[in-house]
Amino acid sequence: MGCSTSRTKWLKKVCSDHSGGINWVSLSPDGRYLLTCSEDRTARLWRTTGQQCCVFQGHENYITHGHLENDVAYTCSADHTVRKWDIVTGCCTQIFRGHTSTVNKVLVTRGWVFSGSYDRTARCWSLDGGRPAQEFRGHRNSVLALVHFSSQDLLPESELDSEQGRDCLVTASSDYTVKLWLVSEGRCFQTLRGHKGAVLCMALDTSSKTLFTGSRDHTVRCWDLTTGGQTRVLQDHQGSIVCLELGNRHLYTGSADRTVKCWLTASGRCIRTLTAHKHTVSTIKDHDGILFTGSGDSCAMAFDTESGVLRRVFKGHTFIINCLQVHNQVLYTVSHDGTMRIWDVRGLYCDPRASRGSHCTDSARSSLAQMCNNRVGCAQSLDGPTRGRSSQEACESREREVLELI
Repeated sequence: MGCSTSRTKWLKKVCSDHSGGINWVSLSPDGRYLLTCSEDRTARLWRTTGQQCCVFQGHENYITHGHLENDVAYTCSADHTVRKWDIVTGCCTQIFRGHTSTVNKVLVTRGWVFSGSYDRTARCWSLDGGRPAQEFRGHRNSVLALVHFSSQDLLPESELDSEQGRDCLVTASSDYTVKLWLVSEGRCFQTLRGHKGAVLCMALDTSSKTLFTGSRDHTVRCWDLTTGGQTRVLQDHQGSIVCLELGNRHLYTGSADRTVKCWLTASGRCIRTLTAHKHTVSTIKDHDGILFTGSGDSCAMAFDTESGVLRRVFKGHTFIINCLQVHNQVLYTVSHDGTMRIWDVRGLYCDPRASRGSHCTDSARSSLAQMCNNRVGCAQSLDGPTRGRSSQEACESREREVLELI
């Protein structure tokens, strides 16, 4: 086990220290470190060069998700806990308890640790001492995605008044609803209804005060956060919406129908469909005019965001790519095959734009900057067969736990 250099043209290293599928990879704000979260009950810290620095051990079940800061890491697990880790010593410095089922999301922002769970609740702790702050109870089924915003993000200074500085949490659930909560009170002040399937992912555009939600009902819905009203339904996909990427007046949607679509957020018009993948599009990320995608077909791809041209295919994984990160012209992909692969993508930014190999239906201009990316692990089996190995059974079991009404 370990890191090895590959002869593949763009592959720099294969990091195979994990003994189980990798569900998530997080990049530190300073770009120095990566955190991988695995089915083997460990999380691992890596330098972005691919050197392993630390192993975080202590969780009693598989790790679903994580968040990495410059000096500390956070992980959540099927053991019902969230843990805080010192990245220098590798020691667990805090255990956040309270959930009664798998914790599938952790979000750390503005002095708070938020978590979402299959137990139908979200929770909040203060980073100052780890004190339990709130329990957000009201969903009838699993909480699958989290977004945080402040009233300062949405309201002009002249309108803040008593609402100034109020933190709000948004939770999406497999009960088909999205709820907005006041963090200080633990109170739901708005329930967004309209989806006819589990809400799997969300993206927030504070500039337009719009929340985008993707669902198993094959639609993306657009909500005005100042009123709670639904403003638009995007419904060209033929499968579950698994991941969203938002920025600069464009929205990218990855789906179980094997496509990525690009939408104009102002009009809701679909201007491009990327059709190169052979399975569910599980993760997407924009970086300097290149859209990177990962899929259940075990491939990652790079598309030009301006033309939609397919620029490169990254082959080597043997199972679904669950997450990816891009930093300093290096692509990091993690898979349920238990490996993290590190790819050199420098040529993508200096090669002239090619006209061959395109898998898109339009060439309208677009550019995209990441704001939020939430997705549900193992979603590759929502609308089609899965590939793979023995870990497939565990993956499908967790999927059923998320998506079936209790």
